[in-house]
Amino acid sequence: QAQLVESGGGLVQAGGSLSLACAASGLTFSGYTMAWFRQAPGKEREFVAAVSRRAQLDDSVKGRFTIFRDNSKNTVYLRMNSLKPEDTAVYYCAARGALGTILTTPGAYTYWGQGTQVTVSS
Repeated sequence: QAQLVESGGGLVQAGGSLSLACAASGLTFSGYTMAWFRQAPGKEREFVAAVSRRAQLDDSVKGRFTIFRDNSKNTVYLRMNSLKPEDTAVYYCAARGALGTILTTPGAYTYWGQGTQVTVSS
């Protein structure tokens, strides 16, 4: 049974940085596209970033966030710099059992973590 476990969320002031990690088990990690989504209260879950053979970030976080994976540790990371209050959300790690074209809709992903809260104060 595949399992994704996120860590690293917390409270930070605007302009600050946080790093999230997602450790995967029960799947062949190197064969999966790994993604980060977020969901703010009252809003739909939205794509943030993903990495397969290459990385892709949403326009709202380009230049501020970086996604990278370590296949030797079955872990994907999201480094978040210059955080804004509008980045406040629960951040979810997701996995899709294919590489290649990165899909940005939640329904394309099979496995999900439990989420980690990121709160950015103004």
